Amino acid sequence: MDPLRPRCEHPVRAPEADRIVRSARTGPDGSVSLSRFRTWFAGRVRERKARVTRAPLDALSGWAADPETGDIGHASGGFFTVCGLDAHHPQGPTERWSQPIIEQPEIGILGILAKEFDGVLHLLMQAKTEPGNVDGAQLSPTVQATRSNYTGVHRGKAVPYLEYFLDPPAERIIADSLQSEQGSWFLRKHNRNMVVEAPDEPVPVLEDFCWLTPGQVYELLGEDDVVNMDARTVLSCLPLGAGGDPDRGARHSMTEVLSRITEARARTGMSAARLPLASVERWHRTDSGAIRHESGRFFSVIGVDVATSGREVRQWSQPMIEPCGPGLAALAVKDIGDTPHALLRLRAEPGFREGVELGPTLQCTPENYRDGVLSPPRFLDRVAAAEPGRIRFDAVQSEEGGRFYHARTRNVVLDAAVLDAPDDDPDYLWLSYPQISCLLDHSHYLNVQARSLVACLGTALLP
Repeated sequence: MDPLRPRCEHPVRAPEADRIVRSARTGPDGSVSLSRFRTWFAGRVRERKARVTRAPLDALSGWAADPETGDIGHASGGFFTVCGLDAHHPQGPTERWSQPIIEQPEIGILGILAKEFDGVLHLLMQAKTEPGNVDGAQLSPTVQATRSNYTGVHRGKAVPYLEYFLDPPAERIIADSLQSEQGSWFLRKHNRNMVVEAPDEPVPVLEDFCWLTPGQVYELLGEDDVVNMDARTVLSCLPLGAGGDPDRGARHSMTEVLSRITEARARTGMSAARLPLASVERWHRTDSGAIRHESGRFFSVIGVDVATSGREVRQWSQPMIEPCGPGLAALAVKDIGDTPHALLRLRAEPGFREGVELGPTLQCTPENYRDGVLSPPRFLDRVAAAEPGRIRFDAVQSEEGGRFYHARTRNVVLDAAVLDAPDDDPDYLWLSYPQISCLLDHSHYLNVQARSLVACLGTALLP
């Protein structure tokens, strides 16, 4: 086997997957009942409310535009830069375009700490407020930190529980992989997604943290704007359905799956190069000091001033991306034989390191197609018209609130029969759940929208 390709048989992972499934099915009460959790969480939302006010990009404290390129960066040289991107996609609906994009070359840590209580696995979740969140605090991983955060560039407090994730013993690692972020808004950004089991000694629980079972977290995933994007991407990496031979009962073998992904990366022709922000075409400054596309579609780059409590830093300013409307991501599922499968699409985005990753069956911002100028993507009308009885999961969930302002996506899992979905379209792949879990052991195979929906598939484990 090619050493650069994933090894997808995990005999040692099967017990881990069984333990997670068993913990997910233990019912609604863990060491803390869901009713007690809701009381605690409501208190965190009240106490950790952020005050976020819009501000012109050229008036943000600590941020400035480079006089030559127009790129917007922080005075420390850390955090991130808003620059321009020249994108070329010969096979795409638009062959060439330029746009603003966030460049953040450092790798952050998204880590969830796990521990057994009375034989049931629990996950240490954090109530964390982000400036882009609609309703304040959401459940985030134990550690959600950029390298600038945890190395102290912001001169704030130390990141709690970071020590469990910096050099964990191999036998305590449940999941560990580099995963991409939004490829249309980030330039080659990825984070380390980790689940690490705590040692036997007690773990102190700080006031913004709470132990929940996987089943409790999966139940909360079904509620709007509760479990944040960073928690969802880490949850997707849990070894659910892993172990044994992933080809058993699958529509395609893993060899075929990997070959299809490789072939798509070779033929897509997607290229992207950094461009001075001042040189992007059809994007202009507004009267309010933001940057917006002349059509009003896609997104805007805005500035915000933030004041909050419970964070490493209490007050700061920053640029953010504000989408033109809510997103829609849908995953079609069906049984092939006796094996559940999901339909994923080979998707090119300019910010991906590998050019192409597997995305959901449908991924779009419907508002971009309201005026009829752009052709709507395949399946948009069918997903929008799907009857409730055909929908297995439906919740509005927030995107990453540290960089995106009020960015929300309706995440839907629905029966494939609604879409009349293809079995042999070269842009789509039917993958069994063990195959998806196998790919998520490795880096840059599923995009963040697909990973959010994979996390939501965990609700199928509930009794």
